[in-house]
Amino acid sequence: MLRVFLAHTPEMFVGYYGDRALAALRQHAEVVRNPGTTVLTGAALAEAARGCQAIVADRATPGNAQTFAAAPDLVAFLRVAVDISTIDVPAASAAGVLVTRATPGFVDSVTEVGIGFIVDLARDLSGYIQAYRRGEEPQGRMGLQLSAATLGIVGYGRIARRLAEVALALGMRVLVSDPYASVEDPRIAKRDFADVLAEADIVVCLAISSPETRDLFDAAAFARMKRGARFINLSRGELVDERALEAALDSGQLSGAAMDVGRAADQRPSAFLARRPDVIAAPHIAGMTPEAMEHQAMDTVQQIAALARGEMPENAVNAPAAHRLARIGVRPD
Repeated sequence: MLRVFLAHTPEMFVGYYGDRALAALRQHAEVVRNPGTTVLTGAALAEAARGCQAIVADRATPGNAQTFAAAPDLVAFLRVAVDISTIDVPAASAAGVLVTRATPGFVDSVTEVGIGFIVDLARDLSGYIQAYRRGEEPQGRMGLQLSAATLGIVGYGRIARRLAEVALALGMRVLVSDPYASVEDPRIAKRDFADVLAEADIVVCLAISSPETRDLFDAAAFARMKRGARFINLSRGELVDERALEAALDSGQLSGAAMDVGRAADQRPSAFLARRPDVIAAPHIAGMTPEAMEHQAMDTVQQIAALARGEMPENAVNAPAAHRLARIGVRPD
């Protein structure tokens, strides 16, 4: 039986793995839990996983070169998330270690948060709520009617497609910018990035994180948007120049912003933005529903089950380089 190290701290385990997935994992492997309450990295992670053939890592646990160099028994590093930007895949490949990722189980949950952000930004509901809680009597202000508004979506993956469907049901005009995706729905118009920024009343960032998209939303991008438009980030913090966003809000170029991600620890929104009255911020919780959590945890269970059977698991990132798989009877593709 394989020996697997589950890297989640108790807090991360409750939010991102769970007892049902752990019980399922134990049907295929001997499981060693993280013995402490801190995120393990580098050589410390390798030491904790000594004797284990696989590490199942939460999104806060990186897979860096130090870990791969100090873990001679390691065969596979499994991420319980889609994002593998904190895994040094070249270092894993050089060591012959397989890297896998989970599939998006959070499409509906993130879409629901996105719709909440859209409605709130359009009508400033949370602003009224906070005023009443302070004992004030807020004055009503004109809002943005969504059925008369244009939604611009940057990046057209699974979440974006679902968000577009819901926005269309609300009567919104929907524009999409993504150089790598096709748009089949005739109700959705594909535009260049600059055109989406210029035409949309609300812009949602759902582009993938890559070196090319880092700081995609910078001062120039915010300047192209309609004055008074709203901005939402549901992707990754590194896609947004946060100081440029701050300046756009200060100047009134943007009337509001909402974010579930940012450049603080664990992709949380940075405090200097989150505390603003014109910003709606959530601490990276859009995917935190039992259904979304269990979907991705169960992906890693199935991946471990495949390895235990001597098969290549689904969603392998670097299979041809993973020569250590031969130790457990799996042939790299």
